[in-house]
Amino acid sequence: MYQEIDLDKIDMNAEPPAEEPARQYYFMAKCRQWVREFERKNGRRPCFFTQTFGCQMNARDSEKLVGILGRIGFLETQDEHADFVLYNTCTVRENANQRVYGHLGYLNTLKKKDPNMLIALCGCMMQEPQVVEKIKKSYGFVDIIFGTHNIFKLAELMWERLVIRKMAVDIWEDTCLIVEDLPAKRKYPFKSGVNIMFGCNNFCSYCIVPYVRGRERSRKPEDIIQEIRHLVASGVVEVMLLGQNVNSYGKNLEEPVTFASLLRQAEAVEGLKRIRFMTSHPKDLSDELIEVMKDSKKICGHLHLPVQSGSSRVLKNMNRRYTKEQYLQLVDKIRAAMPDISLTTDIIVGFPGETEEDFQETLDVVRTVGFDSAFTFLYSKRSNTPAASMEDQVEASVAKDRFDRLLAEVQAISAKVCARDLHKSKEVLVESVDDHMEGYVTGRLSNNILVHFPGDISLVGRIVSVYLEEAKGFYYMGRMENPQ
Repeated sequence: MYQEIDLDKIDMNAEPPAEEPARQYYFMAKCRQWVREFERKNGRRPCFFTQTFGCQMNARDSEKLVGILGRIGFLETQDEHADFVLYNTCTVRENANQRVYGHLGYLNTLKKKDPNMLIALCGCMMQEPQVVEKIKKSYGFVDIIFGTHNIFKLAELMWERLVIRKMAVDIWEDTCLIVEDLPAKRKYPFKSGVNIMFGCNNFCSYCIVPYVRGRERSRKPEDIIQEIRHLVASGVVEVMLLGQNVNSYGKNLEEPVTFASLLRQAEAVEGLKRIRFMTSHPKDLSDELIEVMKDSKKICGHLHLPVQSGSSRVLKNMNRRYTKEQYLQLVDKIRAAMPDISLTTDIIVGFPGETEEDFQETLDVVRTVGFDSAFTFLYSKRSNTPAASMEDQVEASVAKDRFDRLLAEVQAISAKVCARDLHKSKEVLVESVDDHMEGYVTGRLSNNILVHFPGDISLVGRIVSVYLEEAKGFYYMGRMENPQ
């Protein structure tokens, strides 16, 4: 990245540095030496495969992991038939864990055919002690295990595994250390995520994130802005500021800074065209932030504001620290300032003790707000969270029925709401060549809705004006105006 170290200038005979990120570049150089020896013996460079489970913060972490592997000298491949396989795991819901165990069963068959294959697991799931013990006991063929707090240590742990030739396990319970100056390979050359903070202090009763991601810690604003400037210089036109609760950014810094203030600084970066962020907790969304968004020329007209439930009673049991009425008042305030803003949300169905009356309150919020879209989830019991031991767990069949009714309501409303810009001309950031329609490209409006229109690969990464000809419920068909 912007302070990247030249591996050729590292003395590998010296002791590894104590400070970061110099220490990790030292181990990258060591691992690159191993890669070159592998290539000499096998007549090819080793290849790697990564798979990311979970949120956008995990996706950003994976970009760093891929960047490190590429710097070491590995070649990326598209499936698990590789010399090194890494899963960046999620543990927000139980089925995420089960998916990883299923994949490990498949990897075991591959490793039996190729004993030299290396397998690594990292991310949120690895922060659960019982998971690590299960892997040690039942999946002993795994080579490297590390968690969320030391993602940056991939090269060091890989070297440790290569030297000691047994499972390398390094799980930190928490940390105040932030190491960002490492290689990263972005999925898109024109847009990028930027971590502004890590961890969460909210302790919603159903959520395991504070236990696996740790307490909130914010990056210094000058470091964030420096990274954004670097990204813009490399061709990025849109950034996504990432945190578990961006609205509480800056509270733990030596000199506290508000999220709104950070957005003002990002807005001033020359060459940056669009700013997005997620996720926002309703209890911390300030009037200052609404004002900054209203006046901004770069902040996108989209706000993801998880409600989780429409019942004040359930919200209290969830430890969300707002009521239904407070949430709706906040929405009114946001819409008064920005009438055209796109609002999306998260909703959990079947939380312990939820009654049909509570569920009807959720439907009422959905109808009142008119969300552009909603991520709807069946409640998933996570061990060691307060909700897991609550009485009145909702029967699966009842929860599924409510989930289906909610989904139908959300989709019907979204189809109407998302058509509000029909027959208007809007700016679209072109993201890719359309993989379903030949001769078309796909882009995204400021409000995050997709648009498909005729074009070619030369448009990818550009912001162009598109006339929205047809609304298809959750996307538009359009045509580019004034094509060059």
